[in-house]
Amino acid sequence: MGICGSSYSRSGRLPTAAAIHDKGLALSEIDPGIAPPHARRTLVIPLLIALVGLVLVVFGGSLLVSGAVSLARAFGVSETLIGLTIVAVGTSMPELVTSVIAALKRQGDIAFGNVVGSNIYNILGIGGATAIIAPSHVPSEIVRFDGPLMVLVSALLVCFAATGLRISRWEGLALIAGYVSYIWVLWP
Repeated sequence: MGICGSSYSRSGRLPTAAAIHDKGLALSEIDPGIAPPHARRTLVIPLLIALVGLVLVVFGGSLLVSGAVSLARAFGVSETLIGLTIVAVGTSMPELVTSVIAALKRQGDIAFGNVVGSNIYNILGIGGATAIIAPSHVPSEIVRFDGPLMVLVSALLVCFAATGLRISRWEGLALIAGYVSYIWVLWP
């Protein structure tokens, strides 16, 4: 009680003791639009960086697709094969880096959540958005082979995760060996 009483009595005498005495500070906590001009200026640099990053991603995505098509033609393989291999690995690098760093920091929840979450988002979010923007056919080889394999691999990952609620080293090696085998089967 003494601490509460002391704090209450000092808050009335010391204007810096309570934020309510600074109406600008109090209002900026409620509505950031009311924040002083210097607070709004600090957002300019992060917004510019985000905008530049977005432009680079869009431009980089265009370059990736153009390069992948050129590779497919140069190697005489289907664009589907290039998409399933080179483009898939290239676009998955951020997930790989994020998951490896999380695993090294012993944050397995983040590492595993990133793997599962990015795959769910790729199928539902990106697949859905792509179909809404530009509906297209699904190559028959994906329907016959790659799609069912994706379901089996997902089930295998769930089985591995269910054994002690972790992915062991040998299970990780089995997953890598499975991907190498998949590439070996696909590549002419």
